[in-house]
Order: sequence, then structure tokens, then C-alpha cells
Amino acid sequence: MSSKVDPNQRPPYDAVIQDIADYVLDYRVESREALDTARHCLLDSLGCALLALRFPECTKLLGPLVEGTQVPQGARVPGTSYRMDPVKAAWDLGAMIRWLDFNDTWLAAEWGHPSDNLGGILAVADHLSQRCLARGEAPLPMRRVLEAMVKAHEIQGVLALENAFNRVGLDHVILVKLASTAVCAWLMGADREQLLSAISHALVDGQPLRTYRHAPNAGSRKSWAAGDATSRGVRLADIALRGEMGVPGVLSAPQWGFYEVSFSHTSKDLATKPKEQRRFSLPQGFACQVMENILFKISYPAEFHGQTACEAAVQLHPQVRNRVTEIDRIQITTQESAMRIIDKTGPLANAADRDHCIQYMTAVALLFGDLVAEHYEDAFHQAHPVIDRLRERMEVVEDPRYSREYLEPGKRSIANAVQVFFKDGASTEKVEVEYPIGHRRRRSEGMPLLERKFRASLATRFGADRCARISALCQDQAALEAMPVDRFVELFVA
Repeated sequence: MSSKVDPNQRPPYDAVIQDIADYVLDYRVESREALDTARHCLLDSLGCALLALRFPECTKLLGPLVEGTQVPQGARVPGTSYRMDPVKAAWDLGAMIRWLDFNDTWLAAEWGHPSDNLGGILAVADHLSQRCLARGEAPLPMRRVLEAMVKAHEIQGVLALENAFNRVGLDHVILVKLASTAVCAWLMGADREQLLSAISHALVDGQPLRTYRHAPNAGSRKSWAAGDATSRGVRLADIALRGEMGVPGVLSAPQWGFYEVSFSHTSKDLATKPKEQRRFSLPQGFACQVMENILFKISYPAEFHGQTACEAAVQLHPQVRNRVTEIDRIQITTQESAMRIIDKTGPLANAADRDHCIQYMTAVALLFGDLVAEHYEDAFHQAHPVIDRLRERMEVVEDPRYSREYLEPGKRSIANAVQVFFKDGASTEKVEVEYPIGHRRRRSEGMPLLERKFRASLATRFGADRCARISALCQDQAALEAMPVDRFVELFVA
């Protein structure tokens, strides 16, 4: 006699949720490469955050909801004097890190910036360290922060390998929320049941649409969306640690689950598959590969798919700068992902619109031999109408090899090529750059430049003595790992 399953019987947690929880709880980060890269990622992210404080559009969103509030044992926001609850501190730091589109990147079927999770990680760790001190206990060491970063990078990056949330209209910060929830709950001391609950709530949440990343609706929300996601992770972790029950079948529940509601019905790619195949694909287990292979933005604050186009354009600048009025057309050869995300024609409404336009960033690099955050601002754009005139002469085409090697695990290239053609029939050479300077293949070349970028960022907020102290500490892996979190954050308080 067959037995019927009671439809009201509470199911076990979906396997993906259990996999994430077990990884966070049980995996020991022992890779020196991963920890060293995490140190560089920490410094680069904080440098990006400090640079963002130069922009009023960012700073107007920072600070406590009730002006003047100072929270005892609250988390500090680097570069400011704010001391707030960890949820708002995570929002602020996360928004600052992402504001200029200058922090690290991971590219696969889904795209994203795993260092966005540092907003939640550092806010929680700073608060917990201060609380430990108040109780006469040892504060958290920075080694714990680096381990949390490795795990957050891994969760976000592995889930991005074959799961294209962008193809169902969802924004990649869903993965920031998921990773931040998991690692922040771990930092807070969650047991397995609490961790499972927290992760499930991150998935049952309403998820952000990609609307604000694409023309004609591109706008500055894309600069604070990750801060919002990492702060939500802190909040959900706190809720779970207070004993709130989870949602075990959040992914797989018929009709009401994430897979049916949010991951299948709008995607042509998924709609052709049987329902049982419309699930997350995890092609490998969780370890520390993502941190070891992370892409750093070193030279240009631009959407990563256009980094190598900027590098190629800067190389062409000496040949073009005195012949701008003679240009007939410009060809940009790129990958499919760049064409889908940052190939834009017509008017560009704001800075967020411009830094997601491969034509704009390439035009600026050709004209000025560089690209910095200020080049996206309204005043600069309005003062240089020649940028749009060059954009009108640009053609963006796909090279199938670039698209193929973009996804090949052994390459993960992000290639672009730029060639300029003049009215007299002459042309420049076709300059091709397959791997940006922040790629793992160019680590030895890139790391000294990344450290220089960090020192320059420090100098925008602090005096020479403090810059020297911070720089010396941050070059010493062992000293940084051993340093209490509260003392580390204190170095960055304004």
C-alpha cells in the first residue's frame, strides 16, 4: 500500500540553503592566497568608500535617521563621525563602497561586486567587538573579517556562475543580501537552525528589479542598492538570532516558491526547460575560489565590461587627441554581456547613466587619456559636447570569441578592442586588451597599482601621519589579521 505525503507536513530546508549554511559554519579558510587577496579587497573597498565622500549625492543619504543620534557600542562608518546601529551603518558603508562603481567585480552568468558585502560585515564586526570589550571579553580580530569576506565572496560568486538573475529581470544585489545574511549571522554566533532561518528569509524577501540599471530608467539607485541589500542582510540575521522561524521550502514550494514566482516565468531560456530544471545550478562546491580570482577595478571607475575598452582608448589617445575633428567612425569590439548592459545610444540622463555606457567611457578615454569619477558628472558632460559627437560615430560589435572566452573557466577574459577611422581613409591600429589590469592573470602588475590607489584615497580624507600609519599596518598581513576590529575601524574614523 502506498502512503500519501501530508501536504501540510513541514518540509526540510531546500538543499541550497543547507549547503550555504554548512559552508559558512564548517569551512575553514586556510588559503593564504585567499586571505591576502581579502586584505587587498578590504583596503580597496575602504578606499572606494572614502572617495565617495567627495560627492554630495552620496553623502546626503548618510547618517542616522534621527539627526545627531549616537548609539552606544554602535558601528562606526569609516571616513565619518557617525556611530549608528549596525543596520544603518551597513547601509551607509555599503552605499559608499559601491557609489563610484570602483570596487571589485565578479563576472559570470550573473554579474556583481562581492565586496558590497563588506558594509554588513564590518558594521557587525565593529559593533560586536565593542560589545565584547564592554563585557570584559576579547574583541573580534580582523582575521574574522577577512574570513567572512572570503565566504561572502564565495557564496555570491558561486551562485553567479550559472544562474543569470538578470535574465529574469532581477538585480544582482539579491546575492549581496543572501551572502551578507549568511556571513553576518555567522559573525553574530548563529547556530545551524538560526542560520538556515536567516538564509531562507533572505530568499523569501521581495527582490529588487534591474530597472534602475538600464536605459531609460538608469539612475543613482544602482549606487546604493548594494548598501540596502547588505544592511537588509544584517537585519534578517538579527531577526533569526532572536528565534524567528524560517521558511524551509522558500525555493521549491509549488506556486508560492522562489523558483516558480521569480525564477522561471519571464525567462525564455528557462521557460523552455521542464519545471524540475528551473532551479539554481551550483557547478562546484563552496571553498575560496572566488576571492582568489576576484577582479579589481584599478585604473577606471567604470562598469567592468568596459574596463579594457578604456585601457585600449587610453593607448590610442596620443594618436587621436589632435585629430578629433577628422574622425569618421570608431569601432568598439566587445563581448555579448557588454552589448546587453552598457551599449547605449541617445541622451544620457545622469552620472549613473553615463558610467553604464561603453561609448561614453571610451570617448572620454580617447579625448582626455584618462577616466575618473568626475568625468561622469553633469557639469563635465555639459562642458564637453564633443563627447556626444564622438558617441554618435561609434559602432559596437560583438566578437564571438570574446563572448565565449568570457565564460570559459580557464580564461574569464573581459576583452575589448578599439579602432579609430579618419575621414581621409587612414586609421589607427586595432588595439585589443583581453584581460584588465585587475584580472588574476595580471596580479603582479596590478597589486602595486591597487595599493597606490588605496594610498591616494586615504589622502583625500586624512593627514599624512595617519595615512602613513594605516598604510604601514595594511602592508603587514599578520599584523592586520591579529588587530582587534574596533581598533582597526578607529583608524578610519573622521
